Amino acid sequence: MSIPDPYGAVPDWPKVSATIAEDGTAEVTINGSPRTVLTGGGDVDQARAAVLEHLSVQTAGLGRPLRVETVDPDGHSLLVVHPDGRVLPLDEQPADSTARAWEQVAPGPVPGSARRPKLGRSKHGPLRDALGARTAGSEALAPSPAPESPGEFVATEPASSKTTPIIAPGERITASGLPIRPTVSATTAAATPTAAAPASPVTSTAPVAPATPVAPPTRVAPATPVTSAAPGTSAIPTIPEPSATNRMAKELGVPQPKPTLPDLLATRPPAPNGPALDGWQGLVRRVTGGLVSPTPGPAELEYREAVASVQRSLRGPKTVVVVNPKGGANKTTASLLIAATFGMHRGGYTLAWDNNETRGTLGWRANPARHTNTAVDLLRDLDRFTDVRSSRVGDLDNYVRSQGSAQFDVLASDEDAASAASIDDVAFDQLHKALARFYRVLVVDTGNNMRASNWQAAVNAADQLVIVSTIREDTAASAAWLADGLASVGKADVVHNAVTVLSSPGRKPDPALHDRLHAHFGSLTRVVLDVPHDPALVSGGPITYDALSAQSRTAWLRVTAAIADGL
Repeated sequence: MSIPDPYGAVPDWPKVSATIAEDGTAEVTINGSPRTVLTGGGDVDQARAAVLEHLSVQTAGLGRPLRVETVDPDGHSLLVVHPDGRVLPLDEQPADSTARAWEQVAPGPVPGSARRPKLGRSKHGPLRDALGARTAGSEALAPSPAPESPGEFVATEPASSKTTPIIAPGERITASGLPIRPTVSATTAAATPTAAAPASPVTSTAPVAPATPVAPPTRVAPATPVTSAAPGTSAIPTIPEPSATNRMAKELGVPQPKPTLPDLLATRPPAPNGPALDGWQGLVRRVTGGLVSPTPGPAELEYREAVASVQRSLRGPKTVVVVNPKGGANKTTASLLIAATFGMHRGGYTLAWDNNETRGTLGWRANPARHTNTAVDLLRDLDRFTDVRSSRVGDLDNYVRSQGSAQFDVLASDEDAASAASIDDVAFDQLHKALARFYRVLVVDTGNNMRASNWQAAVNAADQLVIVSTIREDTAASAAWLADGLASVGKADVVHNAVTVLSSPGRKPDPALHDRLHAHFGSLTRVVLDVPHDPALVSGGPITYDALSAQSRTAWLRVTAAIADGL
């Protein structure tokens, strides 16, 4: 018989979400304040258990269930986490209730205890399954058998047998029909007779007769010895009388969470916007010497938000891969300007890397260095950078080309016309592993051969794919072919999360083609952004970020912010 849920409908406040990454990182966000409950290095199941343990404490302190939106490698779910440890899909949460007070709910096993069932899977989602049988109906509220002393045996009934509440003198019966027993000593508990309860709770002391044959005994070895129960006594654990201040937390054995410094910092109001620097608002402030200081306008606020996105904290080094299998699609220009935008706003630790299998032009479009070393030379000397005890970031200066005030480096592809050297997938993986130790963001410019092993290795390593094209039929068709090819080999999710960048080949692009490309790639990728034609990029020589128009710099900032949002 199912027991009506004692909480009924669950409000949608506070806003709670939980995100679990494939590396085992778990983050819980409550009303916009994120908290990492498990760092990477574990597995997804451990991360789910950590999320549930954290949310169990929160529900105990709040005094009611929480509605939680979860995102993990297996998908998206809307769940309800209860103070007694149960987890239900939101669409299965009963709308009616028979009781709402904490003292009317019988506890399940303590969240996070050693008695937690093994993590499992079902149609309801992994987070709900992490508590196993506790996600069921009335069985979720059934108390667990009390541990016996070492060497004792506990008889367990078959799962199909129906049990009735067993009460003793001094016990109370909850609204759900389960007993809450006052705290007694082990000796007193052993001497207390038990009684069989009929359908309605009574306090008679008639002997208990098992309804069905019992299963073979199972040996239980608890961590700490306790006095075994006398024959005929109940196996239901002793539950202390709940306090008036927080009854359910006492019943669950969950300590009340104490506020910490992160909790205090999370309650701070948002930082005020600084004075206006641009537009007429900035002009008025400068003319009046700050006596009149208007708030920033919408355009400046949008700019500041984009900068904040680029500057966000990242979980480890990230790889951005720029692709289009046609030459002249603006890959090299995009790679350099994305790296420059990251470098200028993040303060360095950014690399633009030409991953052509033979020769690319990224090194030619960058500012030159005193040396002509390339990725081939770095690969030959890579042993110098694989020893974490002796490798130094300064030694990379002999292989990469610093871009000065743009605060990023360039690793060029092979520029020797007589060389037969090439970069394959193994070489790419070795270089990527070494370079990720020294750079936070790696922007990889790719070649035109989708079948090349190093091209495929770069796409496999991508945290964010960027599909670039000019607003031309041929380059756009090549980009669409690329998206179809990746989807056909199982990378539809990579395409779906990609950023599409459309560059104008002239001052006035074809408006009909522009709209067609936005409609097509808008249905394939996460976002489609435009960058304008800039005369400073036409010559094909080294690209100087400061020479770009203000419109171009703003457009590439929007592109880079969208990329950062996907990292």
